[in-house]
Amino acid sequence: MENFFRRSNIVALIVAGAFFMEYIDSTVIATALPLMAKTFQIPPVSLSIGLTVYLLTLAVFIPISSWIADRFGTRTVFTTAISVFTIASVLCGLCNNVGEFAAARILQGIGGAMMVPVGRFVVLRTTAKKDLINAMALLTWPALAAPILGPPVGGLIATYWSWRWIFLLNVPIGLFGIVAALKLMPNIRSDERRPFDPWGFLLTGTSLASVMYGVDRVGNDNGLWNPSVAILIFGVVLGVVSIRHLRRHPTPVIDLWPMRVPTFAATTWGGSLFRISISTAPFLVPLMLQLGFGMSAFASGSLTLWIFIGNLGMKVVTTPILKRFGFRTTLVVNGLATAISIGACALMLPTTPTWVLAAVLCFGGLCRSMQFTAISTLSYADIPTERMNGASSFGSLIQQMATGMGVAAGALALHLAMAFHKHAGEPVTEDFHLAFGLLAVLALLGLISFLRLAPSAGASVSGHRARECSDKKQPAE
Repeated sequence: MENFFRRSNIVALIVAGAFFMEYIDSTVIATALPLMAKTFQIPPVSLSIGLTVYLLTLAVFIPISSWIADRFGTRTVFTTAISVFTIASVLCGLCNNVGEFAAARILQGIGGAMMVPVGRFVVLRTTAKKDLINAMALLTWPALAAPILGPPVGGLIATYWSWRWIFLLNVPIGLFGIVAALKLMPNIRSDERRPFDPWGFLLTGTSLASVMYGVDRVGNDNGLWNPSVAILIFGVVLGVVSIRHLRRHPTPVIDLWPMRVPTFAATTWGGSLFRISISTAPFLVPLMLQLGFGMSAFASGSLTLWIFIGNLGMKVVTTPILKRFGFRTTLVVNGLATAISIGACALMLPTTPTWVLAAVLCFGGLCRSMQFTAISTLSYADIPTERMNGASSFGSLIQQMATGMGVAAGALALHLAMAFHKHAGEPVTEDFHLAFGLLAVLALLGLISFLRLAPSAGASVSGHRARECSDKKQPAE
């Protein structure tokens, strides 16, 4: 049994290395956006397409990750995906315009679509339910080191050297991940050859791409609101058709069965709203500090790292908190604190002392970390082993869609604020304030799903309700 858990921990660390590359990309790119925009000669907010198209590609290709892993084996798919992601990172550094940058990010998305969900599936398959909290914490905390290094390192490189070199950070990480996975990761594959669902892949891929593209274009002030809304509506309608197909197909490309599980459904709806609101921070905070407060890329990156210091600080107490208070109480209380931390960004001013800015960002990082771990763990707490592969793929799809929607929602909220204040050109401080206020309201809406959870939700993982029931039974015995 000891060897079993030792191997699962090693696999979790390997997968965490893949998460590290994704986090370093998002944080470094966000910090360097203004300087990249100058190179490409476009407004900084317009570069959100480079961030969104990556997540859009993930949303399109993640559904087939479980089918490919079953067919070719988890180790084979995982190492190939890391190779593609690393090569695409180099190509990002060679781009000369936003079109080339978007194309390179699409290639990165194809690699990420196979890399992360397949890695998470291996961790879930090699970890017992009672150890799931520790495994998820182990899976995510090394990746949080990337956002700590990303803002200051990315800002330093972008300010005093060239933003092109920031993408080379993925090369040594990718090479190490390939070697480690080849030697240590199990090559899990299914003995049953599940038929591929081409119509499901076509319908869902087109639907998700249309929704993501429509949201992104609505979030850019380019005078194309009517076509953008039309594309968005088309994606939603096609999504309804896709769901009907997935429910009727014997081997659908996306397994919707996990939505029958209350804990998975709650973390899907409430967790998505939370991720949408919180994923705007790496995009909006550096922009506000640079465009609104007049800071340099290095100064804003150094200040932004306090978000991720808070992320790491919370990791040491995540498991004890969940075991003491359970999932429902933790998600509701911490979710409220998260909304407050987002709203607090609307009170920041250029004259606000640096230590106050750092404290607000650090508090937000603490809340983010707790909520992310609780949602990620509860999602799979009640999923049976035989359904874990489909649930992992579906969960990764929802998570990446929400993250992509977050970037687009941040751009949309900023443009709505600029339209409300009748500002043209670059946004100013009051525009960012209104944008953060809108996103705080969105985070509050996510609490509705968590309030509906049973007090004993996820008890098999946290042991919270199980321990209380045991204590009540002892006197009677």
